[in-house]
Parts: sequence; structure tokens; C-alpha cells
Amino acid sequence: MSTGWSIFIIVLVFGNLIGVMWLLFATSSKKKEQGSEVDTTGHEWDGITELNHPLPKWWFNLFVLTTVFAVVYMFLYPALGNHEGALGWTQLKQLDSQLAENNASKADYFQQFKGLSAEELSQNKAAMDTASRLFANNCAQCHGSDGLGSKGFPNLRDDDWLYGNSLENVMHSILTGRQGMMPAFGDILSSEQLKAVTQYVLSFSNQATDTAKAEQGKAVFDIQCAACHGLDGKGNQLLGAPNLTDSIWLYGGMLSDIENTLRHGRSGIMPSHQHLFNEAEAKVLASYVLSLQ
Repeated sequence: MSTGWSIFIIVLVFGNLIGVMWLLFATSSKKKEQGSEVDTTGHEWDGITELNHPLPKWWFNLFVLTTVFAVVYMFLYPALGNHEGALGWTQLKQLDSQLAENNASKADYFQQFKGLSAEELSQNKAAMDTASRLFANNCAQCHGSDGLGSKGFPNLRDDDWLYGNSLENVMHSILTGRQGMMPAFGDILSSEQLKAVTQYVLSFSNQATDTAKAEQGKAVFDIQCAACHGLDGKGNQLLGAPNLTDSIWLYGGMLSDIENTLRHGRSGIMPSHQHLFNEAEAKVLASYVLSLQ
């Protein structure tokens, strides 16, 4: 905030406080009009006189106290332009303090799970109750509250894992995230080649409807696709390349879905959660995810 705006705000605030207190004292000390038995404002409408009874003493004193409180508060806290307040309080300092307190509390709680294996954690009720809440708050939006996922979001209840289902691999996915990339071949392959490769991909799981085209697609697959998916189509977990020999399809297993994937490619992102979980929390959550199988 500029110095000019800061001065403007300070003058405006104190001007209002002074004006309010002047009004309070001025009206409370109004004298009775001559010949009148009670205080009036001097206003009268249709024979109705506006009275001017003074505020009750306790009410008057309360107004004064609230004004004094306001002045003290503005001195102690940042309420006047660029004035930082005598206590040096800021929202960020309070947030940092609360986060530190919360992190210390969480560290104490998760200490009880230290040294437990994934299998032991999956049998620990306290660990699974905690992990289920972490999952519901941070993972269910994409993978579903039941972990079954949806199109483009992996099903966590089956045994198909793009990057492997070891505890370490799942923790790595949670903490650092993943970037899945299927390149687009629409500008590389002709329409006929795309259709042929689609039939060949389907043949890995015995779903091909045109065996002649599937045979034609093998040569293209071996050149363009085998580097990631392998000649046998079983994929590569180091790359996150899917296994094409099962019936599990992240983006749909219909002929049109597969051809669309080949033509336009896919780009899947599992976001990093390092800003939310430490390793102890990620281990408990990973154990819960593995238990869903």
C-alpha cells in the first residue's frame, strides 16, 4: 500500500472515531428546552414531539468502552494502513504457527505406524481409518470413493498397475506424481495403418474382428509401438506403458476408443502430493490403496 493511501485510511478511521464520540457526547449533554418538563429535540410533526431522553448510563459507558477498545486494537494489530501493529501479528505468521503445530501433532500420531509393513498396516484399524479419510479427501475426486476410477482415471481395485504395485512404487506415485504420455500417430500413420494397428492391438486380448488387418498391423506395431509396449504387448512398468494383453483399458477398450488413442494420443497426469503428505502419511495411504485389491 502506498504512503498516500495509508495516510488517507488513518485519517479516515480516526476522523470517524472522533466524529462518533463528538456526536455521542454532544447529544448526551443536550439541555432541556425552556418551559419543557422533558428533553426534546425541538422537532414536532402533527402534534407529536420528538423526545430526547439521554442514553442509560451503562449504555453510554459501553459506547465509550468500545471506542477505547477499537483504538487499543488498532495500536496492537495491523488495522491502520501500513501500520504493522505493536504485536507484530500477521495472518501468515499465524498460519505458519498453526501449520507447525498441526505437523507436529500429525508426526506424533503417525509415529505409531513406523516400521510396519504394508500388510501389517492393512490389518491395523487405526491406520486404515486414517488412510480412508485421506483417500476420501484427496483421491476420491478422481478415483472414486470406492477406488474403481473412471475413464482416464485408473481403477485401484484390479491387479493392473501401470508403474507396479510395490509399496515403494505406489508411494512414489502419491508423492511425486506421474506423467503418462501416449504419442499421437495421426500425422505419422495413414488411416488404413491406424485401423490395422487397432485390430492388431485388439488381437492381443483375442478381440480382433478382422484378422487380415490385424496381420497387416503387426509390422506397424513392431516398428512404432513395441519400443514401449514390447513385442508381446505386455507393456513396461518402468515407462508406465500399459499391458495390452488383458481386458483393462484406461481410456476404453472399444475399437473406436483404441483408434482414437492411436490417432490423437493421450496425456494422463497424476499430480504430486508432496505438499500434502510426508513419507509416513504416504506409506499409510499407499497401504490402503493396495488393500483395495
